[in-house]
Amino acid sequence: MKKVVFFLLFLLGIGFALMSFSGLANQGEFDSLIIDFKENIPTTQISEDIEEIYQKYADKPELNSMYSVSDNVYVVNGDRKMLRQLRKSSLAKQVEYIEPNYQYQALDAPNDPDYSKQWNFRSINVESAWKETAGDGITVAVIDTGVSRVPDLKLTKFVKGYDFVNDKVNADDDNGHGTHVAGTVAQSTNNGYGVAGIAYKANIMPLKVLSKGGGGTVADIAEAIKFAADNGADVINMSLGGGGASQIMQEAIDYADRKKVVIIAAAGNANQNSASYPARYPKVISVSATDSTGAKANYSNYGAGVDISAPGGGETGKILQNTINPSTGESVFVGFQGTSMAAPHVAGVAALVKASGVAEPSEVLDVLKQSARKVPEDTKNYFGAGHLDAGAAVGLALKGKITFNDFFRWLRNSGYLNPGFWIDGGAVAILPKLGMVIGSYLLAWFIRNYLTFTLSLHSGLIFGSAGLFFLQGLYIFDLPQWPLRLMGSSIPELGNVVVGSTSFNPLFASVLIPFLLVALLSGNKSWKWFAIGSSLGVAACLGINAVIDPTVWGLGSGAIARSFLGVNALLCFALGYLSSQGEKDH
Repeated sequence: MKKVVFFLLFLLGIGFALMSFSGLANQGEFDSLIIDFKENIPTTQISEDIEEIYQKYADKPELNSMYSVSDNVYVVNGDRKMLRQLRKSSLAKQVEYIEPNYQYQALDAPNDPDYSKQWNFRSINVESAWKETAGDGITVAVIDTGVSRVPDLKLTKFVKGYDFVNDKVNADDDNGHGTHVAGTVAQSTNNGYGVAGIAYKANIMPLKVLSKGGGGTVADIAEAIKFAADNGADVINMSLGGGGASQIMQEAIDYADRKKVVIIAAAGNANQNSASYPARYPKVISVSATDSTGAKANYSNYGAGVDISAPGGGETGKILQNTINPSTGESVFVGFQGTSMAAPHVAGVAALVKASGVAEPSEVLDVLKQSARKVPEDTKNYFGAGHLDAGAAVGLALKGKITFNDFFRWLRNSGYLNPGFWIDGGAVAILPKLGMVIGSYLLAWFIRNYLTFTLSLHSGLIFGSAGLFFLQGLYIFDLPQWPLRLMGSSIPELGNVVVGSTSFNPLFASVLIPFLLVALLSGNKSWKWFAIGSSLGVAACLGINAVIDPTVWGLGSGAIARSFLGVNALLCFALGYLSSQGEKDH
């Protein structure tokens, strides 16, 4: 009996884990429902259905607009409970779908007064990404001319860096290039001043390897890469480049990669068919530049080694950030152009992706590439995987993940924290479903002398009796509903999933499927237990439904249907019992 109790607790734990489907964190708000009647439904029938809804819910569905007449799209005020009830009602047979009428709104823009001039941020869809993360907890090392804390970096978090040019701790900028790059990554945002940054809650690690004149050595750059990896950097940005391959650089890059640091570098500004080093190294993400129209910037390198493209600016629009005037050291807002400006866009988005839970550098690269907006007929590889898309990248990174706060917000919005929700069985008729699961284990317990509780048997008992029934209560706007209904259904309910009915299909709700499983799987020692468990699970499901909801296609919901389900429940139990004969506990 301890095994049974333990497995039931384990099942509930798995239930919570399975709620981590993509989209849970994106549950939308709504106060009305969309009902799309099938086009072949007569007008008189639609009118009767509308009247029935009005009588039950005191609210009358109305055509959404004059253009909805041909599609029979109606809208009615309603909440999640009403949505679940309508989906389980007879109305479900007459509609294409019933779904939430989600409320959308304009995406909030930062209050930085010059944000409107940052065309580059809108071109990478960063506002969508900000709905999920701003890079909190991620550290981006800017290996450049140093970083000065100009006014629009005042609220940005800095961690310990180093000046490898002058061999000192303070890594202030005396050129302006590095501060500009750092601003693209993490300019202080929503501070009512200046402009915005991509991962504005990330930490900046300033590492100076380039002098006031903009030059630096491979040895300093390699040491900076190792320093970043040893001091907690998650992402490295190198808006710099030069000549051939270097062993010391390669070793540093490999070292950082082993420590799960994502490394990004500019492809170069020579308009040549090859990315420059260090962008050419295999474990470095190489970034080419686009102008404000999305075309290749006329200066950008392309071709061999380019992984992805991002805004680098051009004469029609440069990349605006807060930096220093190298002549005076004073703060200025100025537009730069170059692949040096494109690379920190990717570094900022990589920080957002890392903050979303993707750890391995290779996986971050995959997310960036897969989410990029493809450019057709890019025969010369101007754009690599395509144009950088921050919103799509974060969405892909979060796929299958959900935060603690998101989970409880979803519970609250779905009504799962309301005791009445569970009492009235609003989600998936929880008490009967639990009864079916427990019943299947009790049936197995009655013949325990012939059974070994293997994983295959557990699986059969669950999927024969109730399936992963809690999934039927999940309504996720960015996923099709049928996979959840399929996984949330028991074997007798599979016929319902196909046609969207609430009545049992007599072929599925009978001994037929368990009999076929036993016949097909009896020769396999492991899978035989699944067939036996399925037989007992179906017996529990049909037995309980014979009492509480005996509705079968063609048989109605009276004594005939009740008898049909009851007899088949007994046959399934007998099948499971007979199939287990000769097997002993061990």
